[in-house]
Amino acid sequence: MTNLFHFSHDPNITIFCPRPVRTPVQRIPGQDWLNGPLVWAIDREHQAMYLFPRDCPRILIWPKSDTVPEDVSMWWQGSVYSKLAYVEQAWLERLNATTLYRYSLPVKSFENLHDAGMWVSHTAVQPLNCERLTELPKLLAQEDTELRVVESLLPLKGLWETSLHVSGIRLRNARGWN
Repeated sequence: MTNLFHFSHDPNITIFCPRPVRTPVQRIPGQDWLNGPLVWAIDREHQAMYLFPRDCPRILIWPKSDTVPEDVSMWWQGSVYSKLAYVEQAWLERLNATTLYRYSLPVKSFENLHDAGMWVSHTAVQPLNCERLTELPKLLAQEDTELRVVESLLPLKGLWETSLHVSGIRLRNARGWN
């Protein structure tokens, strides 16, 4: 059974209505509709990507089935975690202080995008429940994700050239990214 979640700073959401993304993203041909009005959700396996303040720039990586051993040895260097999450030092205090609300959502109206656990619904969705989350770094560890704090995310741009899965979120807020 798939569990789907939506993360928010707002503890009082009674219904999620489809809305376009705040900042449209360049999509591959035929996928422009992903910038349109949708309700977004993430599955349990990938929820670590959203255990951050909303605007916090971050990069998460993990091996895929076709990842070469050299990429794993270069980036994991003895880590026991299955995923690595990089954030800038400037965001650490906010990360430690943030309270998030994890809404559980019914799967029924959602479509699996088959892309890093993301699901979308074209119709309004009523949450099943809402859970208050604090101590986000500790929750990341519980999600088998090592938090790595760096001065800048810029030196990590080369990750997209590796055989790893790389998710960059809110990178427009990273120092010097653009």
